[in-house]
Amino acid sequence: MAKKVTAKKASPAEKTTQVQEVIYHNEVDPAIEKRLVALYTLQLVDSEIDKIRTIRGELPEAIQDLEDEITGLDTRMENFGHEVEEHKKIIEDENKKIEDINARIAKLQEQQNNVRNNREFESINKELEYKDLEIKLAKRHINEANDSIKETEQHCEAAQAMKQERLDEVTQKKEELNSIISETEIEEQRLLEKSKEQEGYIDERYLAAYKRIRNAAHNGLAVVQIDRDACGGCFSQIPPQRQMEIRMHKKVIVCEHCGRIIVDDDIANKAEELLKK
Repeated sequence: MAKKVTAKKASPAEKTTQVQEVIYHNEVDPAIEKRLVALYTLQLVDSEIDKIRTIRGELPEAIQDLEDEITGLDTRMENFGHEVEEHKKIIEDENKKIEDINARIAKLQEQQNNVRNNREFESINKELEYKDLEIKLAKRHINEANDSIKETEQHCEAAQAMKQERLDEVTQKKEELNSIISETEIEEQRLLEKSKEQEGYIDERYLAAYKRIRNAAHNGLAVVQIDRDACGGCFSQIPPQRQMEIRMHKKVIVCEHCGRIIVDDDIANKAEELLKK
């Protein structure tokens, strides 16, 4: 006599999963699913373009900063040149002053040889002493100017050396930039065409919303996956019922906290496969 086979009863968790699967397969809207796949594919493509432009974008900024610094060094060296010229003018004027004083001293000494009394002699002698002090002061000014010229020239040489370092850095970074451009230009063009293609699959209303959210997000993410029961953009927890609605692909659902469009792993996997083609 054959034994009666008793069907194994499903556990409550298994029943819930079965019910969800039935709901999922019955409620999926192919048009919405296609739109979600296109939106996430567009996000993946635009994120790749962002990476390329970020890498390329940092170098031009660095090059510009270096070129601005070089311009500043040129201005500094020009100012140093003006300072040197001013000090040389001081030396020239002081030397001329010494010549004039020496000429005056010669006259005073000649007068002193022909004085008629001690009072005239003392008067001329005091003036000679004063002229001697003037010469000493002029020579001090000359020495100070020469010291300043030497110091300024040292600063100028240091600025010139720094300028050469920056010029070398600019050359190196420009070579890096040209290399990156040549390496990424074709890939960026391919991604731009892919981005345009995906935009064609998305209604204007959703496309405008995608661009608005993307422009507002600091990381450019407008469409994100569920990540550990949370929004992949702001990491706010998503209730189980809301997660089930997202997995049903019946409508485009956005995060209640950050406004990003949320998709499940199934949509993400389909988008990634599409991107590989």
